[in-house]
Amino acid sequence: MVVEDLVVSYGDLRAVDHASFTAVQGEVTVILGPNGAGKTSTIEVCEGFRTATSGNVTVSGLHPLRDHAALTRKMGVMLQGGGVYPSSRVSEVVRLYVDLYDKGASADELVDRVGLGHRRDHTWKRLSGGEQQRLSLALALAAVPEVAFLDEPTAGVDVSGRQDIRRIVTDLAATGCAVVLATHELDEAERLADCIVIFHHGRVVANGTLADLRRGNDGLRFTSSPELDPGALSRDLGAEVTRGEDGLVLVSADPTTSLIARLSQWLADHSLPLNDLRTSETLEAIFQRIIDATGDGR
Repeated sequence: MVVEDLVVSYGDLRAVDHASFTAVQGEVTVILGPNGAGKTSTIEVCEGFRTATSGNVTVSGLHPLRDHAALTRKMGVMLQGGGVYPSSRVSEVVRLYVDLYDKGASADELVDRVGLGHRRDHTWKRLSGGEQQRLSLALALAAVPEVAFLDEPTAGVDVSGRQDIRRIVTDLAATGCAVVLATHELDEAERLADCIVIFHHGRVVANGTLADLRRGNDGLRFTSSPELDPGALSRDLGAEVTRGEDGLVLVSADPTTSLIARLSQWLADHSLPLNDLRTSETLEAIFQRIIDATGDGR
């Protein structure tokens, strides 16, 4: 899937501002951004449900609007709202989707795959929010898609369900599907993403692998007592040590085993605790850093 210089405007409001990125087959591309950043408008254009103001989009080699009938045969769409008739039973609605796509999927296997075998005779309205998410995922999988658009797939899902969905998403990409996943769950994104695209104010402000987005921000991160003196620690380690507003201490150096040992010894010598030690920046920290750097202005 290729998005080039995409613009989406609603009157005087420019929701998407010359966005460009690629979602590769066999990979999970995670779309992140604050509310109103342009994620949904972009994905709706890619799905063929919204008209672009300008720019070019191709999905599986097809134009989302001109070739929409052909594209619907190749894509699976998981909507957070579900769009399922409340009285529809799990097995019936999955079988209906399987028959509509006629791509060789098994309705019974899909129901079991998303963990709803014990709910196959229940109606949509009797399912919990997490179970409704599982059913929506099964309907997207009925397409045996070349590209799958998944909107908040783990929202409201319990821990066991999250693990099931992560496994399904990973397996889906392994079959060669281009998975485009929009989420606010940064922990899920960090676990699943091959590529991360961050939107802010309608623009793509970051695009790359997790390693790409971390580059230049490597080092040790930990928390300790407010009594810790960054200057004294810096002199002992021979590396810059800073403390963020959130209390996190950053040692700007390659996080080698030797450095960790010296840090641990220094803290022990000064009767200071070593808590929450990390050797890389979390996606949550990366996301906040990038959003803060882009500011609130356009």
